[in-house]
Amino acid sequence: MSERELRRNLSILPIGTVRELTLLTDRQIRYYEQQKLIAPGRGKGGQRRFSLNDVDRLLEIRDFLDAGDSIKDIQEIFAKQRRKAQEKQDSEAALRRSLQKEFAQLGRFGAH
Repeated sequence: MSERELRRNLSILPIGTVRELTLLTDRQIRYYEQQKLIAPGRGKGGQRRFSLNDVDRLLEIRDFLDAGDSIKDIQEIFAKQRRKAQEKQDSEAALRRSLQKEFAQLGRFGAH
């Protein structure tokens, strides 16, 4: 993961800031968390702390709802996105293993 992506994942924003950035209410934000659409971190005392990626996700949720999608639709969309991302990671990992095996065989072949 790149340094930029690591920074985007830092859970540092309080709910008040997120509320202002997304134009959502605290209640809406907590509801989306209950529905497992977002998973903010927790600070000292258990306060929710959001990352920039959480803010992006909340804006996506708002856009989907504005377009007429239901919470269930959004959960399915996000699940499909997670599956595709996992398939991509699995495919890339398989390719890396295959290349490592090939290079190892080439190394053995060249050593003789």
